[in-house]
Amino acid sequence: MKPYYQQDTQTVFQELHSSPKGLTPAQVVQNQETYGLNELVQEKPASPLMIFFGQFKDLLVIVLIIAAIISAFSGELISTLVILGVITLNAILGTVQEVQAQKSLESLKSLSSPHVKVIRDARLTEIESSQLTGGDIVYVEAGDVIEGDGRLFEAASLQVNESALTGEPVPVEKTTAPIDKEVQINDQTDMVFSSGLVTNGTGKYICTAVGMDTQIGRIAGMISEARDRKTPLQKSLEDFSKKLTIYIGLLCVLLLILHVFVNHEPFLQALMVAVALAVAAIPEALNSIVTIVLSIATQKMVKNHAIMKKLDAVESLGCISVICSDKTGTLTQNKMTVMEVFTDMTPYTVELMDARTSYPQQILLKAAKLNTNAVVNADGSSIGDPTEIALIDMFNQYQKAHPDFVIKAERVEEVPFDSERKLMSVSSRHHIYTK
Repeated sequence: MKPYYQQDTQTVFQELHSSPKGLTPAQVVQNQETYGLNELVQEKPASPLMIFFGQFKDLLVIVLIIAAIISAFSGELISTLVILGVITLNAILGTVQEVQAQKSLESLKSLSSPHVKVIRDARLTEIESSQLTGGDIVYVEAGDVIEGDGRLFEAASLQVNESALTGEPVPVEKTTAPIDKEVQINDQTDMVFSSGLVTNGTGKYICTAVGMDTQIGRIAGMISEARDRKTPLQKSLEDFSKKLTIYIGLLCVLLLILHVFVNHEPFLQALMVAVALAVAAIPEALNSIVTIVLSIATQKMVKNHAIMKKLDAVESLGCISVICSDKTGTLTQNKMTVMEVFTDMTPYTVELMDARTSYPQQILLKAAKLNTNAVVNADGSSIGDPTEIALIDMFNQYQKAHPDFVIKAERVEEVPFDSERKLMSVSSRHHIYTK
């Protein structure tokens, strides 16, 4: 069977049992059972019990446990309890912090769950990206992130940045024509791939792969086996622990030999002296102090809305001087509002507009209403570019105050926004409106 990029769109629709009108609710359920959900498989988070026992992997902690066992057999109950108490306190502190971070991250994931615009039952609707399935018809425009891999069947000046997948920073011009030869991903111009960013134009594609079957999912599968790298603090403490253990061990053995063969003391008594030296020399509170200090730093960061998954990451974060982040929808609400309009060389608020007496304001409102692909529903929900939604909100706000203002014109043709014109135009029967 030919790959999707070599097939015409009609064949792809037939193969995935779909159509330009989208899937029916019954087909959605059936396809989700067949193709699965659009989710990348992640390792199951460790249980609190596993996290707790993981705190005992440190070399110093292991040495302290051995010292506690020897103290217990030697009858030194108080020393045993003190050592075990310090070790347990350290493990509890680390466990509590990691469990709290785990819960915070899970709540953040549910809040920031990406959405995708799909056509189902001939209606444009917005769903969580995880509910996307094979055969879904997806609508995208500038600013949208591609969810799932798909075969394009409509593309109007569509350009997609696929640098996350291909490493090429230049956006790719997309078309709908099939490719008659075998090509690499970066040359499959009739396909879009999960994680791509739409930089220009609009388009529709039929979803051909979701979750781990996407190109980005395959990459995620390959890197999932990569091991976690230790932080500089972990490396320093581990190196310190090894050296300290070796030196203390040699010293204890030397002391044991001197007491047994030079002072001719009983072996058990000499062993107790050696153990006492080991317990005294090992800084039992070191791990607890480090954990407490990191925990305090983590709590300070939480107050500033920064969540650390691992305590040790606090020290690594302290080495960072610059964090680069896309602010749209991350540091802002990703929502725009028209504050003023400017016509007749005069600024107006929407409340002071009067399209009945001002022809430029009338044209402005018509352009705002017709020159958009965004949808604002009666319940207040909206789908589309934030700028276009703001313009529709402005029109609706004005029309609510002036119910007699009605637009009878209908769109006939569209010239999408592109990076060269920096304009979008639509035509009605008698006029052309440009934004």
